[in-house]
Amino acid sequence: MSSMNSSTQNLTPEMFQPIERDTLAQEGVSSKKITFWGDVWRRFLKNKGALIGALLLLVIGILAIVGPEIHSYSYRSVNYDLINKEAFGDHWFGTDGAGRDVWTRTWYGAGISLLIAFLATAFDLFIGVPYGCISGYYGGKVDNWMQRIIEVLYGIPNLIVIILLLLWMKPGIIAIALALGITGWITMARVVRGQMLKLKSQEYVLAARTLGASTRRMLTKHMLPNVLGPVIITIMFSIPTAIFFEAFLAFIGLGIRPPEASLGVLINDGYKVLQLFPYQLFFPALVLSLIMFSFNLVGDGLRDALDPKLRQ
Repeated sequence: MSSMNSSTQNLTPEMFQPIERDTLAQEGVSSKKITFWGDVWRRFLKNKGALIGALLLLVIGILAIVGPEIHSYSYRSVNYDLINKEAFGDHWFGTDGAGRDVWTRTWYGAGISLLIAFLATAFDLFIGVPYGCISGYYGGKVDNWMQRIIEVLYGIPNLIVIILLLLWMKPGIIAIALALGITGWITMARVVRGQMLKLKSQEYVLAARTLGASTRRMLTKHMLPNVLGPVIITIMFSIPTAIFFEAFLAFIGLGIRPPEASLGVLINDGYKVLQLFPYQLFFPALVLSLIMFSFNLVGDGLRDALDPKLRQ
């Protein structure tokens, strides 16, 4: 008892002063903050198939730019002394029936096909995204009338519309891209509309509307950023579809006019001499297949990376 009293007598008020606390340090997190897009990028890098597709697209894109310049042969110069030369000589992919270098024409055609596909996808974005946003956001009679218009357009075969437009306009890069874009925006509009219908009932959207946010701010700041993921996925699947349509149009004679080249034009030319010179069909068809395969791999990878159910 006496020892306890002696220990309490040694206590001083200074020993009971509060310790200063760093509130910001207490609330801080120990690990590095990962944003949504950072997490998407991390999961995309773990997908080996998507990385292979992205690498193939990078290589094809570089060759589409520098490939025609590697050889000194022009993609359009006719040389009857070099008609139908075999591949793997001075001409790596051989020459065609007009003596033009198939290597140069293949990579030039790949660039033209990619350009047409990107332009057609840009039309899809400029038409489909605003249309889907307005239809899904306002709903009611506005949505009803806008969807009836889409149903009427969807009932008309795309190929008929494209052929009629190309017969009316002179076939070219802009004409083909415009024809593909006019018929391709319906899918984009439906995807965006579905996302808007789901998002406009979310709590943060209702809170912003309660606080008096304008329609423009609601769409640009709160809803469109959350629609970006499905839009990117739709784009990645729309590009190979546009490339395939361009090749098909060229195959039936509605593509770019010679001496200009696209992969569809080269495949059409190679098909005519398939039994005699199969290499003229093989190399353009191989490049076209690799492009479509790569975009599908990247699209699948982005779809998995953007899926919130797969987040760890």
